[in-house]
Amino acid sequence: MIGGGHNGLVAAAYLARAGLRPLVLEARDNTGGAATTETPWGPEFKVTALSYVMSLMPPTVIDDLRLREHGYRVVPMGPSFAPFDDGRALLLTEDPVADHDELAAFSKADAEAMPRFDAWLRGVGDVLAPLLLRTPPRVGSRRPGDLIDQLRLAWGLRGLDVRRSADAVRLFTMSVSDVLNEWFTSPEIKGLMAVNGIIGTWAGPEAPGTAYVMMHHTIGDIGDGKMGGWGYPVGGMGAVSAAIRRSAESFGATVRTGSPVERILVEGGRAVGVATGDGREFRAPIVVAATHPKLTFLRHLDRSELPADFVTDIERLRTRSGTVKINVALAGLPRFAARPDLTDYSGAIELAQSLDYLERAFQDAREGRAAARPFADTVIPSTVDDSLCPPGSHVMSMFTQWVPHTWASEPQPDELAAYADRVIGEFDKHAPGFADLILHRQVIGPHEMEHEYGLIGGNIFHGELSPDQLFHLRPAPGYADFTTPIRGLYQCSSATHGGGGVTGIAGYLCSRRILKDGRRRR
Repeated sequence: MIGGGHNGLVAAAYLARAGLRPLVLEARDNTGGAATTETPWGPEFKVTALSYVMSLMPPTVIDDLRLREHGYRVVPMGPSFAPFDDGRALLLTEDPVADHDELAAFSKADAEAMPRFDAWLRGVGDVLAPLLLRTPPRVGSRRPGDLIDQLRLAWGLRGLDVRRSADAVRLFTMSVSDVLNEWFTSPEIKGLMAVNGIIGTWAGPEAPGTAYVMMHHTIGDIGDGKMGGWGYPVGGMGAVSAAIRRSAESFGATVRTGSPVERILVEGGRAVGVATGDGREFRAPIVVAATHPKLTFLRHLDRSELPADFVTDIERLRTRSGTVKINVALAGLPRFAARPDLTDYSGAIELAQSLDYLERAFQDAREGRAAARPFADTVIPSTVDDSLCPPGSHVMSMFTQWVPHTWASEPQPDELAAYADRVIGEFDKHAPGFADLILHRQVIGPHEMEHEYGLIGGNIFHGELSPDQLFHLRPAPGYADFTTPIRGLYQCSSATHGGGGVTGIAGYLCSRRILKDGRRRR
């Protein structure tokens, strides 16, 4: 196993559970990849450096790997809060009566439309969600086995009638702005609801395909059977990776950190092992790459060992970003001018004034400069998990957008610091004195995401969630089934099907493919 991120660990756990003996080689000194808890200011403050909330990991994975026995625990998030420039604020608690009143203060029509919109979105999601746990077929292949897989896919979509089929196609192709404009009128409500469509993307709300991103973030749960549920892992995101690692090791897997793979060994068109940076070689009949495809196929392999069209597909895989993660330690909780009586900070706090606000932030970055007024999706996990910091203090996670995606190529310390100042300044406008609460600050830009965490381009999904990079096209046509052009070499990074978020789906489906191929050979 190349890479000890959460997908690599999930695959290793499943393979060990089936009786194989996986060896996980992780380049960094700790496992987890982007799902990691770190202590940048000393052991008293623990922050989830990159990934920061759970939703999309299927209960199947949680139960199969007995993750709860290994320390996996998730606390549901609380209400969503969004302050606005005109002094008003929107607080959504999932209490139907209270939420209706909150929405009606901005638009009575929108308050009436919200339950219908939620029902519509979940209705399509009920049919599409199972596709995340299904290996995509080789669409277009005429091989008997592939034709059967295509028929199974069609059967799985039998719940889509004429209307839902049309809705599904529209969600895959429309912008989140167009969808929201069909249902709502209030700029503030549309701005808040667009967050799920643009989070982590190199695309503003006007871009086609962002409606699917909204769906992608709606169909998950945190293991409690509630679609669209989000939560904080106790101990931070690193606790999730640690639970998966303990599960894998309990089944018999071996994990070695500080072991960067330099080369995948290929003999006669078959993968036979790997070579690490210190000159060691590890031989095995199966090699699984949980690393980014651009690392796996363009750096760990000689391009001459791969089909030219496959190399071209990987080169063309779009992994742009423009996200910046800002983690801060606070001396206390902020106090928002619009809601000075707010006491429940266990949910998300959004800087998302409107669709125009979000689009302007993206266009700033697209034009080559960091957003003048950034978007931020912010949480304070210490409100439900006191293990993260000393009593009376808090840690805040600020996932922000956008800066130019070219910042992944070269470090931009001064511009990055100025951008972080603007994010904090935006919060200070709505919560006067917020900046004075900050004890420590960590700023992680696209360059750091790529060179320290292996997220090429700084893209948190290992590849943009655009319609042409999903399902049977992810990461390349003909190889969405977790195989590769090299016999014995498999792939399970977040750039494969099911990726995008800490899901474990890619590792789960990849392990199933490996075991299925093993049964065929026997």
